[in-house]
Amino acid sequence: MDNKALYNLTYGVFMLATKQDGKANGCITNTCMQVANEPARVAISCINANYTCELLKKSGVFALTLLDETTDFDTIKHFGMQSGRDIDKFTGAFELSRLPEDINGIPYLKEHACSVISCRVLERHDLGSHTLFIAEIEDAILLGDSKPLTYADYQNRVKPKPDAVKTDKKIVGWKCKICGYVYEGSELPKDYLCPVCGHSAEDFEPIYE
Repeated sequence: MDNKALYNLTYGVFMLATKQDGKANGCITNTCMQVANEPARVAISCINANYTCELLKKSGVFALTLLDETTDFDTIKHFGMQSGRDIDKFTGAFELSRLPEDINGIPYLKEHACSVISCRVLERHDLGSHTLFIAEIEDAILLGDSKPLTYADYQNRVKPKPDAVKTDKKIVGWKCKICGYVYEGSELPKDYLCPVCGHSAEDFEPIYE
């Protein structure tokens, strides 16, 4: 199976944020769709291993920033390739004091964004690697007129192409840059998918002895 064929499914790219007991965290997700109109409801899917998912299960509210085509890889990397368990993502360029908050007090991105929607979770379903959240939209703000960033555009234009790394060290495993899962072995199959987050071999980095 050619996993790149799946990149052509029409996804957006979003920054999902929530806050619980004063702790805010956010992650990148590409799974959101409107599933009802009256009342307006969306469905989002979040990796169970993510800290954001853990907080969302407790808070029951979230802000979804719809990223636009001006989004750079540094923004994706900051929110999507490190864990809120290890660092505070809302520092530096994304300091909380610099960001607006939605009606539930959750920060969202105003730059590189075309819209933000504020939602309250109605129900959730465990899908194994992910949790599916069904939520009602409580508020929505149009932030700009730039086109939304699609997942295909991210893969083809925003995401850096992997560089060949030459080293004398032996590769003993591969680590998923998205969720941290470790594949043991010197060679990672080209069609391999992470069993935790579902990302492809392109999102794995080598582990050296």
